[in-house]
Parts: sequence; C-alpha cells; structure tokens
Amino acid sequence: MIPPLDNGSSMTDHLYRRFRSAGEKYPERPALEVGGQVLTYRELDARALSIASTIQANDLSGHPMVAFLAYRSVGAYASVLGILAAGKGYVPLHPQFPAPRTRRMLEFSKAEILIVSTEGLPALHEILCEFNAPLTVICLEPADADDLKSRYPQHRVIANQPGGDVATPAVLPDSVAYLLFTSGSTGTPKGVPISQRNATSYVEYVNRRYRLTPQDRFSQTFDMTFDLSVHDMFVCWSNGACLCSLPQSAVMAPAKFIRSSKLTAWFSVPSVGMFLQRMRLLTPDSFPTLRLSLFCGEPLPSAIASAWQQAAPNSIVDNLYGPTETTIAISHYRWQPGISESESVHGIVPIGTIFSGQDCCVIDSQRGILRRQEAGELCLSGSQVASGYLNNPEKSAEQFVRISGTPPDSVWYRTGDLVRQDQQGCLYYLGRIDNQVQVRGYRVELQEVDHVLREAAGSDLAVAVAWPPDSGHADTLYAFVCGGQRERHYVVAHCKKLLPEYMVPQDVFFIPEMPLNANGKIDRPALTRRLGELLNGQ
Repeated sequence: MIPPLDNGSSMTDHLYRRFRSAGEKYPERPALEVGGQVLTYRELDARALSIASTIQANDLSGHPMVAFLAYRSVGAYASVLGILAAGKGYVPLHPQFPAPRTRRMLEFSKAEILIVSTEGLPALHEILCEFNAPLTVICLEPADADDLKSRYPQHRVIANQPGGDVATPAVLPDSVAYLLFTSGSTGTPKGVPISQRNATSYVEYVNRRYRLTPQDRFSQTFDMTFDLSVHDMFVCWSNGACLCSLPQSAVMAPAKFIRSSKLTAWFSVPSVGMFLQRMRLLTPDSFPTLRLSLFCGEPLPSAIASAWQQAAPNSIVDNLYGPTETTIAISHYRWQPGISESESVHGIVPIGTIFSGQDCCVIDSQRGILRRQEAGELCLSGSQVASGYLNNPEKSAEQFVRISGTPPDSVWYRTGDLVRQDQQGCLYYLGRIDNQVQVRGYRVELQEVDHVLREAAGSDLAVAVAWPPDSGHADTLYAFVCGGQRERHYVVAHCKKLLPEYMVPQDVFFIPEMPLNANGKIDRPALTRRLGELLNGQ
C-alpha cells in the first residue's frame, strides 16, 4: 500500500491528497456511482493505487504526463486518480472524438504512457494505426492486453497489475495536474497545462464558499476533456461526498436522474436548463433535494436561472465564469429572485465578482486599464491563472501579458471576452471581441472550423457561422461555401472525420459570392443575417 501521506515538502497540497485524506476519514462511504456500480472510497482508492503502481513500474523516461482513453466508467475515474497518485498529470482523451484530432493531442502532449479502458478500444485502434512514436499502453482489462500485443508489436502493451507498491511522489505546486486542449485558430488545438497550485486554489475557494459535506451527492455531467469536470470530481471527493456520473443519455435531459439519485449538488452548462425548459420538465418544486445549483461554460439566460430556482426552491443558484486558462471558474454571481432579473443585461445573468484572492481588470485595445462602467476586454490574474500554453511561446506571449499600472510581477490572461464592470465590481458579459464562440459550453475558434471547411470544400471561401447569434453562445454551427468543388454530404462527412461533434456544421449552404465588409474581410454579420433568412424560409 501507499505510505501514509506526510506533511513534508515532497507531498504538498494536491488533488490526489485531497481525495486520499477524505478516504481515510470515510473509507466505507460511497465515492462513485457510475454505470450501475457503487464504489466506496476504499475501493476506488485501491483501483487508483493499482494503476499508480503500474505506471511507476513502467515509467521509463519520467515524463510528467500520462494520457488515458476512457469514458464514463470506473476505469476513467480510477485512471484520473491513479495518474495523480503516481505523481503525474493526466491527459484525458475522448473515445468519441475523431482519431486524427486525438492523435494530435497525444503527440502534442508527448505522453509516453497511455491507459485504455475497454470502452476506449475501438478508438485506440484508429489512433495507433498511424501513431509512430513508441507507447506503453496499459490495459485496465487483461484480456484487452492479450489482443493488443499481437496487433501492435511496435508498442509496449501491458495489463494493469493489481497491488504493488507505490512510491511517495514528489508533487510540487507547479507540477502539472492535468492537460486540456482548447480550440485553436490554426487548426491545431492549444494545450493548457494546469498546475496543482492552480487547481487546489480553485478547490479551496469553492469549498469555503459552499460548505459541502460528506452527505452531499454531486452530479457529474461534463466530459473529462472539459475542465468543469475537475470541479465535479475534486470538489466532491475533497469533502468525502459521492460523485454520481450521469449516463450519456441523461446529460441533456437529467430531470429523472436528479430525482432518482437524490442529488444535492448540481453543475452543468446552461444549455441543459434550456433543454429542460423546452421539454417542459423545468417545473416548480421538481428538484427538491438540490441545495446547490451551479452553471458555467456559456451565458446563463435570466429566464433559465429563474425557472431553475423555482424548480429547486431549496437550492442556491450561482452563475460561474472562467476560461480553461484560469482553472474551471474564477467569478460568481448569486441569483436573487426579484433582484437579479433587473440586473441582467439583455436577458443574460451577470458573471459577477472575481473570487477572493484572484484579480481582474478591463482593458482597451492598447492595453490601457479602463474605468468602471467602460466596456473592454476582461483580463485575469492570480493563483488560478495558468502559466501559458504548452510548447507554444508565440501564442502564450499573445495571451499571457504584462499590463502597465499593475504590479510588475503580475501576469494577466487576456480572455477575449467583452465585459463591463460596475462601481460595485460586478462584471457583465457582453460578448466576444474575436471569432471565438461557445457551442453548448465548448469554446470554439471559428477559424479552426473554417480551416477544415476550406480543406473539405476545396475552396478558400468557406466560413462557419454560429447559430443562434446570442452573445457568443450557440446551439450549433452552419457553413457557407463559395466556389466549392465538392458536394454538401462530402463536406459534412470530412468535418466529422476531423472535428468533435459539437464543431461539425449542421448544414452547408453554397452561395455564388462571399459578402465582404469595407476592409475587404469576409462579412460574418452579413452571413449571419443570411442564415437567419434561410432558416426562416425567406
């Protein structure tokens, strides 16, 4: 077994330690419910330590990150904990993402160990068939390893070994806790390494704000490639509570699951509330067990916040905000019936005030700090802000900057979000200043979709448009192509091969000429208006 956790410098505060500390207090309490299985803290920790010992026994280079390919399974959650227990940072790979995209992420991370659960095997075959760098593939099921050894002799395939010793790892505050990827304008996703300091700063603050208990039952709605999943796991586990993973079929229609699982803490993108509202499932008093309801990832309509508050009358309703680069969320706004309706701008709930201990400023195009009430770009600084992008100094220098008039050692992340801050420090989200949008909570660079569209259509004039055009939040994307050489079905099929589902245009419209603005650039607002006409049958 792993040696007792000590208080020495080699074991500074980190995510796995928070899970382990709770498990030592509550070993027989349920830690995880997923796919019909219930695991106690003792059982989940045993699985994690098994993975950790296998990693350490096969770590030939000491690379700081380990990837895993799994989805909504015991193996997926045990992999996260096992990688962290081994002193590594985890790189989540989604089995349902296109293989070329996942392959690029794996290559970019330079991870030399890949853990795979049974549900990840179909995707693994697509990934490995064109992956040249040698990998150590750890199969969580021994039978899977036997099959893979003969198929991929260029890789080292082993089965996870139960038991085994785990060396106490040296986990420092700046050690990578996890690596996630956000959409990139050049067609290549950007890697965002989040440190243990970043992550634990968030967890500590949230725990102080919400006073969670071992009796709480948390929802787990987010893919592990989405940073909000870190909240689900480690805010829950640091309090000895139970994480209840929603089956994929219930993620967008969770009303029955909330009631049957007796959830007390909910966290999702606002789109879930919008869908429930459209389905007439967001009715008064329908979620009486909830005492905490959090929303993040996209603008929260005030009508949805109000309806959710009525559906969960015993619950706090908070709107959270934060890019991946600032670790999960960094501002909050408490919904107050009868007050918040009038504070919402254009029907969108404010993103509120910055977490205590973090900092913000609003700048103009010359990076000058604006006065309160003036609209500009939101910049963020503090212990939750990442140090930059992985192996991308040019993009890091563009987004992580110094700002005149602030402390010289302060580094500020430029969010690209247009905001206004009132005299009381409350922030109001007004939209994006670039071509980045939120699609069902995921950040999408439209330029990345454009890049794939141009390749697919055989035309330099191919543009993605978000719909509906509501403050940077969208349900889906559409595409316009001028002068393309290929048909619609080919363009869509090509996009599906290279992009995650949420980035694939729902439809492609071929037009005789592309509208241009006064500067000779493609006029996206004109295309948005044209899309509205097409969708309305005009």
